Amino acid sequence: MHSKIKILSPFGPKIAKLKLTKKLVNIINKEVDRIISNKKILKKNDYSKKVVGQVYQEISLTKNFINKNLNNFIKKNINNYLKKTTNKTSSKIKLKNFWVVRQFSNEYNPIHYHDGDISGVGYLKIPKNLNKSKKKIKTNGTIDFINGTRMLLNNSIYNHNPKVGDIILFPNYLMHTAYPFIVDGERRSFSFNVKINKKNLGIFNE
Repeated sequence: MHSKIKILSPFGPKIAKLKLTKKLVNIINKEVDRIISNKKILKKNDYSKKVVGQVYQEISLTKNFINKNLNNFIKKNINNYLKKTTNKTSSKIKLKNFWVVRQFSNEYNPIHYHDGDISGVGYLKIPKNLNKSKKKIKTNGTIDFINGTRMLLNNSIYNHNPKVGDIILFPNYLMHTAYPFIVDGERRSFSFNVKINKKNLGIFNE
């Protein structure tokens, strides 16, 4: 007779997956399209010099837009993430930055990590047949999260094939990379970083 086994996951960074509503996807895309249609506004909102992506365009959104449409959604889900992983919530959550990434054929985002405490990435547009490849392993256009070294019971890499509306939350230090793809079309995503009150999460001994 076999004993019941409960799988624990006490080590390593935890990743959360959730979904944006279609309405919110459309609202963000509409704002991005408004920015890129006006050269003066686009220049003002250029974010490419602040991040490492080898991609066509990276754009910041205004504080007014973020406060009106995204701030509450992000804060609520950050606390849901913390509750699920630590059984606690943060009394203070401050959005540090939020930007949109426009990636096209053969472009990529090298392995990197973020600032802040908790980071997020979400997807607004995905080209048809994004993963098209001659290889059996379909990594084109996907995102890899990397932690530690592959060993017994630890794969060290988590690969996600993005769909419109997907959001992934993760600790800022978790390294990740977005692979290039070969099909036509825009892979449009966003990233953000938040600061939290770590003291009431019991992360540090006092």
